[in-house]
Amino acid sequence: DPSSSSSVQSSVVPELPGFYYDSEKNRYFRLLPGHNNYNPLTKDSIQYKAMECKRLRLLEEEEKQMKKTTRAGLNSSVLLQKRQLGLLSSTSYCRLVHELKVNCMQRRKIEIHSPDSSVAGTNNFKIIVADVACERIFTVNDVEHGGCKYGIINLSGLGKESLTVEMYDNLYFTNRKVLNLLSLTHFSKLCLMGIAETPGCASLLPASLFSSTNPGDRPGMLCSFKISTAWSCAWCLNPQADNCFSTGLTRRVLVTNVVTGHRQTFGTSSDVLAQQFATQTPVLYNGCRSGEIFSIDVRQRNRKGQSWKATRLFHGSAVTSIHLMEAEHYLMAADMAGKIKLWDLRTTKCVKQYKGHHNEYAILPLHVNEEEGLLTAVGQDCYTRIWSLQDAHLLRTIPSPHPSSKDAIPSVVFSSRLGGSRGVPGLLMAVKQDLYHFSY
Repeated sequence: DPSSSSSVQSSVVPELPGFYYDSEKNRYFRLLPGHNNYNPLTKDSIQYKAMECKRLRLLEEEEKQMKKTTRAGLNSSVLLQKRQLGLLSSTSYCRLVHELKVNCMQRRKIEIHSPDSSVAGTNNFKIIVADVACERIFTVNDVEHGGCKYGIINLSGLGKESLTVEMYDNLYFTNRKVLNLLSLTHFSKLCLMGIAETPGCASLLPASLFSSTNPGDRPGMLCSFKISTAWSCAWCLNPQADNCFSTGLTRRVLVTNVVTGHRQTFGTSSDVLAQQFATQTPVLYNGCRSGEIFSIDVRQRNRKGQSWKATRLFHGSAVTSIHLMEAEHYLMAADMAGKIKLWDLRTTKCVKQYKGHHNEYAILPLHVNEEEGLLTAVGQDCYTRIWSLQDAHLLRTIPSPHPSSKDAIPSVVFSSRLGGSRGVPGLLMAVKQDLYHFSY
């Protein structure tokens, strides 16, 4: 009897025509006529097909340069008239103009050249981060043999047909992938690295490491330590805790002084997935897998328990990104349920929610530009969404030029001055091997 579990005792299961073997149930089952083991009409495949049809339709609309739908009454002539009549302040006028321009952004692919012909166009972009002045972008690219390469692209030629990228090997961790990258100043970068998908090292790298002036003289890392459970990192710019950076670990926070080597450890009840220091006070904000957001005054000594926690906020899912607003009275946070909330730190209340973001398990960043009054976030569905900070209105949804997948989530940079003080405004999007510019 082929359906009897007792007939299969050896580790090698014989094949029987017209039957298939279920290893979990240790039984053979008869195949019906026309049956196969793969059903293309699964729920996931149907959803993916619908999403892909929507993406292609939106791309087709953009190619035809169809006029984007804006809010009623939001056009340049009406805004200018209201401004001249004194009905709009200069701040409100600039914000609404940026909203109008965001809806009219057009996509242009940028050609990338590299001195090393074997590099250009062959490595996928993983992360792009702009420096403080948005004069350059620092890139992390996956390579075929594993690990990563660093790249620097000067944005001064963004209005031209092509840009040049200078690529550098990951000199110290050639077999590791960069999971998180924090741009500090023009002089240094804070990197979080890991082996494959497992986080494993925090390193502070000098910008001179990527200079081509003295290729034979490579400086060492400013600070580096290996740890198997690192998830996030942040640098402190407050003078009261100068030269310090923090690393979010599994169930603890580690604050390190790069000059003295002194470390403070704060135990938590959950993994710390997102971090940011305040600039006006030596306070560190942390977002956890449990959904909790809490702050730490790094001047205090280590304490047992949770008594050292100051401000405490709670999301219903793992917090993947936090952003402290300029006045430091408000905190923006995103979680793995796709919720983006603006919190008032004085009342510990949620004052706004930005709807439409999509996330289920990925650690995805938020990009806040208060000068233009815009919030930008890339979802796990590979759509880039832009909201108005003031009223949480979804202004634009930009489809990815590539089909949605886990390894094709775009990385973006948004600024009104791409290329420096005289630069051009817009959005940079890196996805797969391609770089795109969405200009105003």
